Amino acid sequence: MGWSKLLAQSPSVATSSKSVVLIAFVLAIAALYLGRQICIPLALAFVFSFLLSPAVDFLEKIRLGRIPAVLTVLVLAFALVGTVSWAVARQLVEIMDGLPSYQANLDAKIRSLHAQKNATLSKATATVEELNKELSAVPGQLSAERSQSRAARAQRPIPVQVAAPPSSFLENLRELLGPLAEPAETAAIAIIFTLFMLVKREDLRNRAIRLAGRGKLNLMTQALDDAARRLSRYLLLQFLVNASYGLVFGYALHFLGIPHALLWGVFAGVLRFVPYLGTLIAVALPVMMALAVFPGWHQAGFAFGIFLILELVVGNFVEPLLYGAHTGISSLAILVAAVFWAMIWGPVGLILSTPLTVCLVVLGRHVPQLNFLEVVLGDEPVLLPQQCFYQRLLASDPEEARAIAEAQLKGNSLESLYESVVLPALKLAEQDCSADRLDDRHHDFLLQTVRELIDDLGEQDAEQTPYSSDRPLKLQIACTAAASGADELVAAMLAQLLRRSGYFAIELSPTVLENTSSSPHDCSIICISSISPFAVRQARAICKGLRAAIPGAQMIMGMWSLESGAARQRLGPGCAGSVVTNLADALAQIRQLAEPVRADEKSEQSENRQDVLA
Repeated sequence: MGWSKLLAQSPSVATSSKSVVLIAFVLAIAALYLGRQICIPLALAFVFSFLLSPAVDFLEKIRLGRIPAVLTVLVLAFALVGTVSWAVARQLVEIMDGLPSYQANLDAKIRSLHAQKNATLSKATATVEELNKELSAVPGQLSAERSQSRAARAQRPIPVQVAAPPSSFLENLRELLGPLAEPAETAAIAIIFTLFMLVKREDLRNRAIRLAGRGKLNLMTQALDDAARRLSRYLLLQFLVNASYGLVFGYALHFLGIPHALLWGVFAGVLRFVPYLGTLIAVALPVMMALAVFPGWHQAGFAFGIFLILELVVGNFVEPLLYGAHTGISSLAILVAAVFWAMIWGPVGLILSTPLTVCLVVLGRHVPQLNFLEVVLGDEPVLLPQQCFYQRLLASDPEEARAIAEAQLKGNSLESLYESVVLPALKLAEQDCSADRLDDRHHDFLLQTVRELIDDLGEQDAEQTPYSSDRPLKLQIACTAAASGADELVAAMLAQLLRRSGYFAIELSPTVLENTSSSPHDCSIICISSISPFAVRQARAICKGLRAAIPGAQMIMGMWSLESGAARQRLGPGCAGSVVTNLADALAQIRQLAEPVRADEKSEQSENRQDVLA
């Protein structure tokens, strides 16, 4: 009665667990959005701590204390960031002040495009001219409105203003900074978080191990240490690559004479953290500046050409050499992560999307409780080749299943294909069939498809690999199955591999062995295949019958779904002499048994030659 209640409640328990996961996911997103004033500095500090920890470790190795090393690295790092930010801000102000001077050049380029009598460009030019007229009319309207407002204020009585209470220092500082107040607060909080993370990083590591370890202290210690080293190295190398990219791009633009090259170089380095669109935006800005400043089109074309050369060199040579050809994240995950973090945290989230996603993938790879993150975000295949092969067979897609097998065969041997893909797929099929998870129609289709694949591969292999001329002609090997179906397919694969190795191997169906008079009395080695977990009794019966009918034949029991010890125990002492559980062991066992026969045949052939000569 208790078990029935438990089974009756299990669907509701599974549904409630899914609901809890969904609610937790929604709450996490809401917390990230509503608490972005704390989460953004915390995420920045997390990335900065991994980025700066190698420098802190280096200073500690030269006998500098923890706190002096952290303070030195932070002062240097944020002094560099502050200096570059100040220079960038100055150049932005200069660009805003110089915008009116670029109007004549832009008008000339628009008129040159208008001279080509292109209808679309003509409409665009007319629109721009109308906008220019409206913009030029705005200052006159503003002056008229100001004069009217002054006249109205002159007729009104002067109100008496009551003195406001004195404001605090923070309010005055916010008014002084203006729109820069919020970024300054975020930067200050991020610096404080980074300081404590670098000083207390061992304590934070131990707490993470305590949460994720759960009895696997040694394993989790090695995993997290390895993850921290890999993540620090990746973020540091990515920062150096992007900084070098921006430096080279800025110097190239300065050589071309494009104004504010430092600004465009910094934008190029920072926007490379933004996936896909970042580099396009980074090159569009200096190209637009070149179009606005120079009368011709050459500088803009040169700037775009420099961008293409840098992208080809960095993307195809530098990045694969330093930290691999990819980040470990799937392309779709990078795009979805960029949209997700940008919607929650704005531009900062867009810049941090790739580093944060890399951190999540590394955590999912090393922390068992977060393994779903690697499955969802990582670029590693979530299904093994044998699982993909079996899944395509279940989906009645023989073309893609054959494509998977042919792709696995490239660079690998036929034995490797059978051992690592086809045989495990047949095991999965037999397990599902035994548990009534696979109906007869799909099972028959799967067996038929695998049979056709084995026959086609055998024909191709026969054309490419001729038989060896020194194989023993008198040594005959019979490969038979304990039952029809998948057992026959494994026997066919084994016979095919034996013929490929130069042996004279034949396939026998179980129905042939039921009649003792038609049994292969001239076989020296007989291999019985059993892949079904319930065919052990039939394999044992066939083994005993063949031992009685052919006493001199060597028996090899291929128990492909069992461990070696369990197979010997279930077969019993009469048939447990030579038990193999994979194709490689079966081939090795057959070669070992065939050596005495090969030696006897060679000696017999030499004696016959001597008799003929005599």
